[in-house]
Amino acid sequence: MKLDSSYPKNGRVILHIDMNAFYCSVHEAVEPEQYKGKAIAVSGSVEQRRGIIVTSSYPARAVGVKTGMHVHEALKRCPDLILLQPDFDLYREYSREFMKIVYAFSPLVEPVSIDECYIDITGSKQFGTPLEIAALIQQRILKELRLPCSVGVAPNKLLAKMASDMKKPNGLTVLRLRDVPHVLWHRPCVELFGIGRKTAEKLSRIGIRTIGELAHAEEQLLTRHFGITGPALKNAAAGLDYAPVNPNREQNKSIGHTTTLPHNITDRAGAAKVLLNLSDGVARRMRRQQLVTETIQLTIRDPDMHTITRSMTIQAPTDLTQDIYHWACMLLDKHWKVGDPIRLLGITAQNLSSKKERPLQLDLFEYEELPKKEKLTEVMDELRDRFGENAVVTLGMLSDDPSTLLRNPRIRGTSLQMDHLKQHPLSEEE
Repeated sequence: MKLDSSYPKNGRVILHIDMNAFYCSVHEAVEPEQYKGKAIAVSGSVEQRRGIIVTSSYPARAVGVKTGMHVHEALKRCPDLILLQPDFDLYREYSREFMKIVYAFSPLVEPVSIDECYIDITGSKQFGTPLEIAALIQQRILKELRLPCSVGVAPNKLLAKMASDMKKPNGLTVLRLRDVPHVLWHRPCVELFGIGRKTAEKLSRIGIRTIGELAHAEEQLLTRHFGITGPALKNAAAGLDYAPVNPNREQNKSIGHTTTLPHNITDRAGAAKVLLNLSDGVARRMRRQQLVTETIQLTIRDPDMHTITRSMTIQAPTDLTQDIYHWACMLLDKHWKVGDPIRLLGITAQNLSSKKERPLQLDLFEYEELPKKEKLTEVMDELRDRFGENAVVTLGMLSDDPSTLLRNPRIRGTSLQMDHLKQHPLSEEE
């Protein structure tokens, strides 16, 4: 009876599992004698002391080292800070392992990044009460992987996410609908998951500063200022969220790579070489997922952090490096003036679709040449899969800028790239 009463008769029980300082925690788990309990940080440019802090351990955070901080500033605040290069192969390995533990309690798991997921345990009574399941997952991850995580228990995804953020590291927090008024309503709007700084500022301009004020705001007022998202903001402030946990990982809507340069580029040849490596990285990921793109977006950022993004629809869907590179260079020539300094470049393939389902419209020349290009690309991909990304490269891809690191999956990646989870973790061969 106690077990049945701990589950709602008409509703769901959702957990949000958030790995704490994931990258740093993985390094601590692998080499505890080197890093356990110390101020460490993962940074993209360890040797040159450039770049930014990707993440930091809790001892480093305690002295002011934050994500996004420049490395030189972090070292001023913490002279003993240990800087580590990212190892995304290692992070992906640990991500797969922690997801396997989660899947042991329910098939309804929705990964949202390399280090966090939602799990619907409404039908998992055989494992115990919701609190017991949350504690079991947390304990298994700590015991088997030596990684800390925070768990939020709630009736929906929104509140589960808010709950997991409340106690870190190793927190376990329950947030029910009846708790929302006294737990959330006194907080500023920017602390509500899904509301960014700009939206919070816009809400403030119309007199709405707290989550409680947003929950009680007139829907008509919100619709006038925020359109169709206005009522959704009001619902979120009331703790309402009807989105189900989606166990089916959807096809990527876009695939992109960016790289911050160690020095400014002002010449076209230098910029083009970076774009070639970026194009190669994007195309390789697309081909692995059997996707083609119809829209190419170029991102350019100058040393003053001014950023422009420009995109164009291409003539025919493609997954070839040379095509993506061609269109990216066209965007560069159209929207960048030679001599203007560039500090960051990025390419994103958008408007993606399945290669198998997308018929190609070819003229006579392409009809004869495309199969040859695709066969050559297929052979090159096989060689690189077997012998490494640098096994076969064009002369133009050889350089000393950071874009070449895109060919090294160990040190390049982001928390939102989940290619390593495209297969169900439990379906892989052990």
